[in-house]
Amino acid sequence: MKIETLEPKTGAIDVNLSKVVSREQWLVARKDLLTREKELTRLRDKVSRHRRELPWVKIDKEYVFDGPDGRATLADLFDGRSQLIVYHFMLGPGWEEGCKSCSYLADHFDGANWHLPHRDVTFVVISRAPLSEIQSYQKRMGWRFKWLSSHGNDFNFDYHVSFTQEDERNGKVDYNYATQEFISDELPGLSVFYKDENGDVFHTYSTYARGLDSLVGAYNLLDLTPKGRNENQDATMDWVRRHDEY
Repeated sequence: MKIETLEPKTGAIDVNLSKVVSREQWLVARKDLLTREKELTRLRDKVSRHRRELPWVKIDKEYVFDGPDGRATLADLFDGRSQLIVYHFMLGPGWEEGCKSCSYLADHFDGANWHLPHRDVTFVVISRAPLSEIQSYQKRMGWRFKWLSSHGNDFNFDYHVSFTQEDERNGKVDYNYATQEFISDELPGLSVFYKDENGDVFHTYSTYARGLDSLVGAYNLLDLTPKGRNENQDATMDWVRRHDEY
């Protein structure tokens, strides 16, 4: 259930008080950093443009999910909009609770979801656990986003976030566009889809592992501080707790 090993070894950071300087010296250093920040912003814009220019894959397979409003196809999940974001949440059948790292990400979803529908985007979460198990955990966490079950269909397997017993025996899985060691029968990810005027659905993008960092507003704030994320080198997310466990 843990995904800490997917993260890079960043290491803890000590605050160095010997770096204290005058305001004038600080301003010189800050302006130098600003130049680098602007370079990063321009690069991020460029990468985002390339992401939008990716080719699409038409979805011919039918997936039916169990949700709070009954059974729904992938096309139904768009809810009248043309763009759909799916977060693949690590919650497998029979798990007592959802992955704590996915829960850390999910704490950020409801705020964004006030705004996404006004940009022609529907956001949902999908897990392989049965709907009753999903709803029990969602109630505990107090989340409002729409969460559906792919229990009984191949959706999670086709998008490389769930793995079979055979995968576990082989010790290898296809994850994040590479062959990796088996870690868990469930792993995190995010996929994006588009529905055209004819009702055809296309897969446009998926991301996994550190590609999900941009979803975590808390990380973005921590990155602004002197200690940064200040995480354990060998298990960078071991400090994270479900928000009702701190």
